[in-house]
Amino acid sequence: MTLKNKKILLIIGGGISAYKSLDLIRLLKKNNFEIKTVLTKSGKKFVTPLSLISLSGGKVYEDLFDKKNESEIDHISLSRWADIILVVPATANLISKLSQGKAEDLATTIMLASNKDILLAPAMNVRMWSHRATQENFKKLLSYGYKFLGPTEGEMACGEFGKGKMLSPKKIFNEIKKYFYKKDIVKNKKFKALVTTGPTREYLDPVRYISNESSGKQGYEIALALKKRGINTTLIAGPSNLQLEKGLKIIKVKTADEMFKKVKNNLPVDVVVCTAAVSDFKPLSSKENKIKKKANKKENIIFENTVDILNYIGKNNRFRPKLVIGFSAETENLIKNSKSKLKNKNADWIIANDVSKKDIGFNKDYNAVTIIENNGKISEIKKNKKSFIASILSEKIINNLLINDKNFN
Repeated sequence: MTLKNKKILLIIGGGISAYKSLDLIRLLKKNNFEIKTVLTKSGKKFVTPLSLISLSGGKVYEDLFDKKNESEIDHISLSRWADIILVVPATANLISKLSQGKAEDLATTIMLASNKDILLAPAMNVRMWSHRATQENFKKLLSYGYKFLGPTEGEMACGEFGKGKMLSPKKIFNEIKKYFYKKDIVKNKKFKALVTTGPTREYLDPVRYISNESSGKQGYEIALALKKRGINTTLIAGPSNLQLEKGLKIIKVKTADEMFKKVKNNLPVDVVVCTAAVSDFKPLSSKENKIKKKANKKENIIFENTVDILNYIGKNNRFRPKLVIGFSAETENLIKNSKSKLKNKNADWIIANDVSKKDIGFNKDYNAVTIIENNGKISEIKKNKKSFIASILSEKIINNLLINDKNFN
């Protein structure tokens, strides 16, 4: 994998660690990265534009409104030029501004306008890092998709010791190198993913059906996150009110039988994520005409089981994906029931979520899940936005697919 011509927009914040950005630029230039630098007003107190020009070999951008370059809108052109945006150091003040969506200078405006991954290397006093406000800002930025490199523990410039020290330039460089290697490997491997989402509808007659409260949002966010990471992703979606993004391959279905048929038609793939809340039952027969209510007469409807899509995928030896992931929506005995599902469906992971809670799950923007793996490992992702949970899961999926790749490990 080559790092040549990878483009990094380096934003330098205002902290004593800003001087380390000079060593980082040397490392990046030595490895053939293209670099453009943005120097914040407070960053200018610690490093000079001349130092940055000398090392980067290019212009230093400082002002949101540059009279010398009125033909271009810098905060747009710079954010589009870069492959990634790297902030060194990311101070408590800068992290706070980003969490509030502020766009009051060139640096914050670039990041708000960016459609690229933004990597932050925090540096601050141990008490500033552990302060509740900073931790809330940290969690919020994670939920927005920002990535953090550090901080680590160590002795501070102020003489105190603890977590808040910025990673060394070499470690930051290694993280950047790993980021690009992973992205290139995924692209070259041409991985394919299939995600199911939303509810299904099982019709009693032309106007009535049984279904559930699933919005399809968690599966949709997972499909987007996998696509963003370079995986060729197909989303098979039951009925929902979601505004689906153009560019994502989407197959719309209504019933469990339709979803099953489309799943079979789109195998083989490398990974399947079954988030869809497929109805467990369907009427033995659907009436051709609307069922009329009659006085003093009960309507008896006989139900049968719907097809078990996850069970089919997990036990299909011919087209079984490398990674089979199911979701388990439970109202009681969450771990016990989900472990049973993992075994019975021959899945690799089950993502368990408690849908009895009112603030997470169905028709909510937030979720909290427990990942149960077939090797016995259990991990939790605490309550957060579904987009954040999707980001964590997609990263974990890619790491699993690359686990035996020598270039990555």
